[in-house]
Amino acid sequence: MASLETLRKRAELLRQIRTFFYARNILEVETPALSISGNTDPNIVSFTTNYTGPGGGGTLYLHTSPEFSMKRLLAAGSGAIYQLCKVFRNGELGRQHNPEFTMLEWYRPEYNHHQLMDEIVELLNDVLGEPTSAIRRLTYQQVFIEHAGIDPLGVDSASLKKCAQLHGLEHVVGMDAASIDDWCDLIMDQVIVPALGKQPVFIYDYPASQAALARINDNDPRVAERFELFIDGVEIANGFHELTDAKEQRQRFESENIKRQQAGLAQLPIDNNLIAALESGLPDCAGVAVGIDRLLMLMMGVDSISAVTALSSIE
Repeated sequence: MASLETLRKRAELLRQIRTFFYARNILEVETPALSISGNTDPNIVSFTTNYTGPGGGGTLYLHTSPEFSMKRLLAAGSGAIYQLCKVFRNGELGRQHNPEFTMLEWYRPEYNHHQLMDEIVELLNDVLGEPTSAIRRLTYQQVFIEHAGIDPLGVDSASLKKCAQLHGLEHVVGMDAASIDDWCDLIMDQVIVPALGKQPVFIYDYPASQAALARINDNDPRVAERFELFIDGVEIANGFHELTDAKEQRQRFESENIKRQQAGLAQLPIDNNLIAALESGLPDCAGVAVGIDRLLMLMMGVDSISAVTALSSIE
């Protein structure tokens, strides 16, 4: 449970965030927490509930991010928008994870991911009360070569496994049938992130296989225009130069459902409302999700998400 001092700091942080966006004429929005569509990402587990009222009833999914709904607003002409909300992910509990947590998400039409990184720096300057303009920006390829000694672009699973073994990770449970991305995630988490140090670092140009909802780089199809922000070994933000191609987005959802099936997971209904929004014309834009609880952990100097939340939802 958070202390009263921490609760006051949380309230102040939320006020500062709203002031930041108000000064930039970015509209605060609220979107539904429930949807008839699920998140097809095989690495994310959605909470479900049954709706029994008028309209036929059926399964509804608690959102794991407000992204899909916010993109529908962007396609409808909202302009720059942001949202502060609770999001929900099943099976996630630990020092940095909770099944419900607070997310800040915002979108900037006519921005690319580099311009959005600039704005994140401005926000951090405001809420942290100290200059952070010197945040390093390194490509995914750079950090792998520098800290793990391997180029992650075009490499095979056997080479990544050998790299992991050289760094003392040869006995990791559940890696017998690991994919290239599985090995990259392991090396990133266990080797690279601890080596980044305490200062903020942007890592960008992730492999195209880890694009999520980011567009592929026009000049180098091996990478996607995606970035993450790490501070003191903690992932704080995940952002994209957003994919606007409806056909490609549907293909990605379908591919994720195939991966879910191969992993023994249920396939989930695709968000056809998002696809329709993309077909109608999503503006060129960049978007980012920021974990407010993790940011507050860093500000308060605590190492557990439970120390910055008022009450636990599962105790």
